[in-house]
Amino acid sequence: MEISKFFPSVEIPNEGCQKTLKNCNELLPTLPQSKAWWFDQLFQYQGFWIPSFGIRGSMLINDHFKPRPTDIIVATFPKCGTTWLRALVFSIINRNSFDFSDHPLRKANPRELVLFFEGYLHNYGSTSFVDGLPSPRLLSTQLPYSLFPTRMTDDTSACRFVYICRDPKDVFVSKWHFANKLRPKELPPLSLEEAFDLFCKGVSEYGPFWDHGLGYWEASVESPKKVLFLKYEDVKKEPLGCVRKLAGFLRVPFTAEEENNEAVAEIVKLCSFESLSNQNVNKSQTSGGERTVGSSDFFRKGEVGDWVNHLSPEMVEKLNQITEQKLQGTGFNFD
Repeated sequence: MEISKFFPSVEIPNEGCQKTLKNCNELLPTLPQSKAWWFDQLFQYQGFWIPSFGIRGSMLINDHFKPRPTDIIVATFPKCGTTWLRALVFSIINRNSFDFSDHPLRKANPRELVLFFEGYLHNYGSTSFVDGLPSPRLLSTQLPYSLFPTRMTDDTSACRFVYICRDPKDVFVSKWHFANKLRPKELPPLSLEEAFDLFCKGVSEYGPFWDHGLGYWEASVESPKKVLFLKYEDVKKEPLGCVRKLAGFLRVPFTAEEENNEAVAEIVKLCSFESLSNQNVNKSQTSGGERTVGSSDFFRKGEVGDWVNHLSPEMVEKLNQITEQKLQGTGFNFD
């Protein structure tokens, strides 16, 4: 399904956006750089390793994006359940608009229904197309919380963030597999050992992982009505309760009639890994080309604890030590 069926076309970026892009192009060469896991160079930007398109998107958001009170930002670190969370939020918000048997999630990948915020801003070089989207706007991001402007993050702004976090051992394994799917054919595979070293140093797309998660965790503690922090493992273990919690946070709680009609269970079933991965639209393979990504690339196992099949005891001990050190005294843990 073509993206254009969901999102409006845009015009040439206006003078203000062109100035922002010019400033970004001048900034990038001055930043510390590292090789990325798949497509792009990574740049150290405001404490995080961000691809160039993420920095461009962030700068456009800060300079030009006008948030609305009804905006919902679906936020994740890569491979923490991005596709799953997009599907859950979309289905909850739009549950009265579609029949479950003929739902858009049966025809389109969740990334086509909840746009990748900074990615689309980078591609179009403008925020104008977002302005044309109807409310509530569902926007997906992998940017750290600290990179958003205060007009989106302070208590006077009513837009809300939903963040999902996952055990770093599973995140690392999933991200390593994903990287080797996306790497251009002319590049050798990224070895597990090299990827592990980079991940532990915080050098991966949108990393360090721990700083990324802590930014949203601390925001959720300070402003629980503004930021909802979910653990991937909790959603897998108690999906019905988590979906109810998510609906309440989004200010669209389930009615008694919906509960009687098992609407919560229907959403959980529709958005399950098994259901999404078995939709024909999500079985398409990467079709070739340096930067083409197939829908099937976003689905592997979706399991909790798959890291035991990949990591040595030494790797497990090192990641656990880093996690304990990074999270010490924050009130957040993966137990």
